[in-house]
Formats: sequence, C-alpha cells, structure tokens
Amino acid sequence: MIRLYDYWRSSAAYRVRIALNIKGVSYEQVPVNIAPGADEQRSAEYRAVNPQMRVPSLEVDGLRAGQSTAIFEWLEETYPDPAILPADPWERLQARSFTNTIACDIHPLNNLAVLSTLRGEFGADDAAVTRWYHDWIRRGFEALESFAAGQGKGGFLFGDAPTIAEITLIPQIANARRFDMDLSDFPTLLELDRNCLELDAFKKASPQANKPA
Repeated sequence: MIRLYDYWRSSAAYRVRIALNIKGVSYEQVPVNIAPGADEQRSAEYRAVNPQMRVPSLEVDGLRAGQSTAIFEWLEETYPDPAILPADPWERLQARSFTNTIACDIHPLNNLAVLSTLRGEFGADDAAVTRWYHDWIRRGFEALESFAAGQGKGGFLFGDAPTIAEITLIPQIANARRFDMDLSDFPTLLELDRNCLELDAFKKASPQANKPA
C-alpha cells in the first residue's frame, strides 16, 4: 500500500504525482490542505506523519518519508522501469543537477512559508512578494535555459522520454505562470513544457486534475 500525502497545488507534490504516474505505480492520495488559514500540515496528526510539516510525504507499508527528490530516487530503485534517470552516468549527474537547481535553489525561496514570512515579518506587500518570486525563478531559469538549449536530443533533455529534470521543471513553470511571470526569455524550457503536457502522466498529475471539487 502506497499513500501520498498531497496538496493539489504544491509543486513538490505535483512532481511526485508525475513520477508515480510515469512509473505506473498505484497510490492513494491523502489530501493535506497547506493553504494559509487551513494549515493542516501543522496539525498534530500530520506532524506525526512528517515532523517537517511539509508535503509531499510518501507512506509505504506504514513507513513514511518526505522530500520529493529523495522519493524520486526510491522510486527509481524500487520500480526501475520505465527509468526516470538517464542510463549514462554523466547524464544522470546532469539530470540531478538540473533538478536540484529547481528543488534546492528556486523552490525553497518561493514556498509558502517564505512568502508568509516576507509578508508577516518584513512587511512585504503583494507587489514586493511577486518581484521576489519572479527574481528567484529568473535566476534559475536563465541557467536551465542555457543548458537545455545546448541539448538538442529528441523531444526531451536526455532523449525521447522525460526524466527527473522535466518532472521537476514542469511544476515550476506552472508556479511561474500562476504568478503571472513572463517566460518568453525561456523558449527551450517552454518547448519542454509543451512536450511534457502532451503525456498522460503529466496531465493526470496537474493541479487542475487534482483540485478538490
């Protein structure tokens, strides 16, 4: 039994939904409403699941772990086919580097906890928060666009199928659009987005497909 503690608009949870779908792994979704005002991640019940009070969390036969990129690695080790890491060791390094640019450099500075702190403790208004949000995405996307533009292999970064790189990229692009960011400077990333969103694994994982009724 696999359970995914999930929030429909969380980009980190979105990543894991994509990876599970690509792998064809069945799972039960357990919604955790992390929206400001609901804050279900702070409840004693959820803190027992994940002391970090973040989503996603994966539960497998009663064992629990968080962190989306760690979950990617477990999925690849446990369900190796189809692969979400390239076969070549150097390309695996590149895929992980691409992924970590988003998961370690962009996303942590733009998550709800940081944005709430900017507003509550530093008095940032909505315009300032949006500038902050765009700035950190832009810094990361400039580097990712430079790398992606030099790949030119199939419809995806490392051939004819998406890897952890695209799995992490597409939710971040969705976040940028939600904050009305102009992405025209990143045509290669947008092409990857178009290619991925044609695949059922990405469609079924999207926030729109998982939004509560």
